[in-house]
Amino acid sequence: MLILSRKSGECLVIDGRITVKIVRVEGDVVKIGIEAPSDVPVHRQEVYEEIQRSNQAALTRQNSPLPRLPRFVGAPVKNPLATTDTQVTSKP
Repeated sequence: MLILSRKSGECLVIDGRITVKIVRVEGDVVKIGIEAPSDVPVHRQEVYEEIQRSNQAALTRQNSPLPRLPRFVGAPVKNPLATTDTQVTSKP
């Protein structure tokens, strides 16, 4: 971990693409501004951890099987590869 001292108004640059600026210091609270490309997600740690928990829960959740649709006997079955609405039949 890199530990830096910065004063209000000073910045640090990460990877040449992300700028972190010390906006204001109020007592023991430091206000920072972060400029990053739109493809770089920036979250508070507690939000990031909740996203990770939600993603993990979605991966491990047991999905209930989908209900089976009834098959209608005698209903015409269309060939999904046919280019017209006519039914494809094989010749003897």
